[in-house]
Amino acid sequence: RGHGTYVDEEKLIASVAGVVERVNKLVCVKALKTRYNGEVGDIVVGRITEVQQKRWKVETNSRLDSVLLLSSMNLPGGELRRRSAEDELAMRDYLQEGDLISAEVQSVFSDGAVSLHTRSLKYGKLGQGVLVQVSPSLVKRQKTHFHDLPCGASVILGNNGFIWIYPTPEQKDEEAGGFTTSLEPVPLSDREVISRLRNCIVALVTQKLMLFDTSILYCYEASLPHQIKDILKPEVMEEIVLETRQRLLDLEG
Repeated sequence: RGHGTYVDEEKLIASVAGVVERVNKLVCVKALKTRYNGEVGDIVVGRITEVQQKRWKVETNSRLDSVLLLSSMNLPGGELRRRSAEDELAMRDYLQEGDLISAEVQSVFSDGAVSLHTRSLKYGKLGQGVLVQVSPSLVKRQKTHFHDLPCGASVILGNNGFIWIYPTPEQKDEEAGGFTTSLEPVPLSDREVISRLRNCIVALVTQKLMLFDTSILYCYEASLPHQIKDILKPEVMEEIVLETRQRLLDLEG
């Protein structure tokens, strides 16, 4: 028996409503409505809330603000050197309050605060797109949380329950080290795909279905006969999610 369970008359009973997780004989129940508990190696999406000395404070849906140190990020241009006082003064040019970033959890402090890093080219500042906030327990842990969906948009499924949907970039910018933000207008077709995906994710969350690339894609395909704004109607939501659930069961079985 693990967290979220207790024994009553030799039966194991959940003390919270949520998702059951099993590791060998250890049974835990993760509550549906919780803050994010950081684990090393998690992919998170966060918003910069404060610029401090040599560090940024990041809101990641956890109990305490996360920290991104100036030393644990790539400099624009990808150059490797020690951070100087000039870098410290130019911190606001790299990331300022309100910017969204994708990062990886580097370490977790004893009080539960999380330290992040963006040392790989796939992390960094996020450009144009839509942020959806869901419960962290509904995001399924996988090997990769960056998915380019065949419908023409990409998603970053943050383990902290922040999901970023954005148009799939044509070419990868390796040079800039994750700091270029293209401000070109996104074509209407891409915007429609993104808003449909967003509504599909909201539908899946309302019906408490786990979020991962396959479930989102199936839900997207099931929603195609409906208009984008109709997806949020309760009866349409139920119909789409039922179809998605059935396809996932067929896939497993």
